Amino acid sequence: MCVLEKVTNVDKAPEGLLEKVTNDDVIIGLGYVCVRNRIGQETYEEARLEEARLFESHPLLSRIDKSIVGIPELAQRLVHIQASIISKCLPNIVHQINTKLNAYVDELNNLPQNLSSVAEAMTGFMQIMGSVKESLRKILIRGEYDEYPDDMNMHCKARLAEMLRGFSELMHSKKKDETKLGNFLKVEIQVLEEAKGIGLPNFLPHSAFITLLQREVKEISQTPAEFMTKFWGYVESAALSIIMQHSDNYPSLQSSCRRAAVNLISRKKDQSIIRVKEIVQMETYADYTCDSQYLSVWNRLMSHQDKFMNIVEGKSVQVNTGKKVTSMEFEGLGKVDLAHLQKYKHLAEQAFDMKMRMMSYWKIVLKRLVDSIALHLLFSIQNLVNNELEGEVVNEVMGPYGGGVERMLEESPAVAGKRERLNKSIKLLEESKDVVSKIMDRIAVTE
Repeated sequence: MCVLEKVTNVDKAPEGLLEKVTNDDVIIGLGYVCVRNRIGQETYEEARLEEARLFESHPLLSRIDKSIVGIPELAQRLVHIQASIISKCLPNIVHQINTKLNAYVDELNNLPQNLSSVAEAMTGFMQIMGSVKESLRKILIRGEYDEYPDDMNMHCKARLAEMLRGFSELMHSKKKDETKLGNFLKVEIQVLEEAKGIGLPNFLPHSAFITLLQREVKEISQTPAEFMTKFWGYVESAALSIIMQHSDNYPSLQSSCRRAAVNLISRKKDQSIIRVKEIVQMETYADYTCDSQYLSVWNRLMSHQDKFMNIVEGKSVQVNTGKKVTSMEFEGLGKVDLAHLQKYKHLAEQAFDMKMRMMSYWKIVLKRLVDSIALHLLFSIQNLVNNELEGEVVNEVMGPYGGGVERMLEESPAVAGKRERLNKSIKLLEESKDVVSKIMDRIAVTE
């Protein structure tokens, strides 16, 4: 730190003062200034006159350079020192003012536009709906997540694909465990016994196959409807999140927008449940497919029929032990016990044939169900985003309970108070900036 030394009472001990203030042997910070203090009841003006006379007429003190003597010189030096210190601090002060000012201006610009007419309100409303539709198209249709890079729950197209894959796996997992003792072909034999009639014995009753098909469909009939509830629940949460985000500047509109979205998606869910119930019910009326995989899979499975019948009729024995074989491996089922079928030899061949037909056809039924539901949902989402949501929100806002876009003209007390505080702060900072700039200009001139 540099120090300016004030030498006082110079008239009391003038001897050696000249050498002291001019000698370079001892350097005291910013140097010396010699002054005379007031004595007794002297006024400031009287003291300055006496000081000037002293440094002009004294035989020793008059020899000191006039640039380092007198209260006026001391005052001038102190002003320069203070100005220099201030000038170093002012740029940082200006920077801090500008930073705060820019932050307040940005915050003010992010507040909802203070609308003054119905036309402005309508324009703002349509801008909100346009932003909502574009965001929904991104996350639900196109799979673009630039608005939510880190929020995995809003990567909707990917999450919906995962949900459909899980639904497919759940549908395929709903099958009876036929590896348990006495389970294999048990239902098929019961159905065949109830379907028997007067006729040739080697014909497979079509009614028996339809009965089995209806039982299989009934086992999975509730799963698609449950999936629809889950699927549309997720779509609703994502849609509401986007609607609330884009209408955040206009709280007076949010209740209407939210109500419209919830009502629309609820109807879409109900329509989807009705649709999938129809799809499921259609599978119970007829057994049909043009998929060539049905015959190819059935032929592959039927290639094991001879081995199966040999075991059921007790003709198959183990090579090493000579014991009768009572079980075998089946594709998609694992190892099953066949010992209980020996008392149903008259129906075993037909039951086996029916089982293999059902296994071949059921794969196609499940695939058809999942594909139909997936296409229905994709079509429904496209309609929701592109055609239905905007009209639903408009009807709700303009309806008897929506209050119309005029509600956007009503600024909430919280927003109005915040706007006033920001305007006051911005005005104060701009005035402060002007004051500091003028001080810096004055310092530059004096330098």
